[in-house]
Amino acid sequence: MTHPVAHPVQLGGIHHAAYRCKDAKETVEWYARVLGMTYTTAFAEDHVPSTGEYDPYMHIFLDAGNGNILAFFELPGQPEMGKDPNTPAWVQHLALKVPSEEALLAAKAHIVGLGVDVLGPTHHGIFKSIYFFDPNGHRVELAADIGTAEQYEELARVAPAMLEEWSQTKTAPRHADWLHEIARAEHAPKA
Repeated sequence: MTHPVAHPVQLGGIHHAAYRCKDAKETVEWYARVLGMTYTTAFAEDHVPSTGEYDPYMHIFLDAGNGNILAFFELPGQPEMGKDPNTPAWVQHLALKVPSEEALLAAKAHIVGLGVDVLGPTHHGIFKSIYFFDPNGHRVELAADIGTAEQYEELARVAPAMLEEWSQTKTAPRHADWLHEIARAEHAPKA
């Protein structure tokens, strides 16, 4: 019996995910008020440590729970923030986990109460989500897992075949259509 060789890169999770922001203070205040995140750390430099180039920045870090850190850079010397015009607004987003569907609905009520436009909940078969934009134009998703262990196992089982079919056809594989059937059934008109 052969033993699998350990991969030379040993990951321990995501240290932080970093995005650009328009205003560091406004961003810290918004994420605290809207999502309850705690501002933990800031780095500010005139020169980029990895490249040495002159580009003053403020790098802020927010606690998203469970050791997950969300970070932002304010770059006053760079051109105004833009978006990739060839990528739809719904594609690039940050999804944060909430503990239950009830917590998701409570979060929506809170966020709407702050005057933020919220889309959803959207049913994805194994989780439900709400969507909204932060003051920098980044799409944020809150997601509550609702799937069963068997559903997650089935998704893991069909994932390789789905990827292979997609890579060959560039059309949506149908291996997990049951996810959409679950969502449609919940949204069907009641008789």
